[in-house]
Amino acid sequence: MIQSMEADNGVQRVTAHVPLSEMFGYATDMRSKTQGRGQYVMEPDTYAEVPKNIAEKIMSDKKKD
Repeated sequence: MIQSMEADNGVQRVTAHVPLSEMFGYATDMRSKTQGRGQYVMEPDTYAEVPKNIAEKIMSDKKKD
């Protein structure tokens, strides 16, 4: 969920809330799309309940191990 976008000295700064599971591979994608010039900072903000369908998948995968 994008919180804000602002131009700052020729760069675009985007502030967003993203589930951690969606961030894997982000650095590679971003650098590829920005020709290696893109940067990002990631820090925990809040904890939220996992949606039921994802929780069920996690539990079934754990039972298989």
